[in-house]
Amino acid sequence: MRPDIIIMLTHHDVTVKNAHEVFEQCKDLEEVKYWGFKNVGLPKDQMKALVKAMKDAGKTTFLEVVTYDEASCLDGAQTAIDCGFDYLMGTLYYDSVAKLLKDNGMEYLPFVGQVSGSPSILEGTNEEIIQNAKDLMAKGIEGFDILAYRHVIDGEKLAYDFCAAVPAKICIAGSINSFKRIDTMFDIGPWTFTMGSALFEKKFVPTGSFRDNLVAVAYYMKAK
Repeated sequence: MRPDIIIMLTHHDVTVKNAHEVFEQCKDLEEVKYWGFKNVGLPKDQMKALVKAMKDAGKTTFLEVVTYDEASCLDGAQTAIDCGFDYLMGTLYYDSVAKLLKDNGMEYLPFVGQVSGSPSILEGTNEEIIQNAKDLMAKGIEGFDILAYRHVIDGEKLAYDFCAAVPAKICIAGSINSFKRIDTMFDIGPWTFTMGSALFEKKFVPTGSFRDNLVAVAYYMKAK
């Protein structure tokens, strides 16, 4: 599968304060159709305005929520609904969260495996994580947010094994910060992968702007 990229307007797991401005500077890039941010960093009214701007520009929108207890995960899901996102990414899986999202017509990409801590770590063997995904698919889940590069053992091996074994919408989230890792994403073949901090940190065009770095990534992917 040829992966798409989800541009996250986040740095160090927090939505940047000027997220709306950054988006406006880049929204004309037709190759970049998936955009998102976290549920921390902006007040809800600004989140709603940014989601509207993204949708008005024809983009598909993602909210990523990094929380673990049921109440916090439900709160994140309600925020995604209130703001009008297309997808909720993250949260540990709970039946209550899945039902709330389904009842409101929103797609759910929960974390898979044992996710904990801040910044997050992913634990469990490859086999356990794959089985966890299959168990959730039996409950109706059709996609996953996998923190492969946060795996405590071997993130790339996990990503390869997971994508080969799990027939779902798979997003590899976090730490794609070089052209080499983009190449790896094309080798592995997930549905999507996220990128945020690497663009703000100018990992691709050190002297360029956020837009310059995004253009470099978009053109690199288009040429593959």
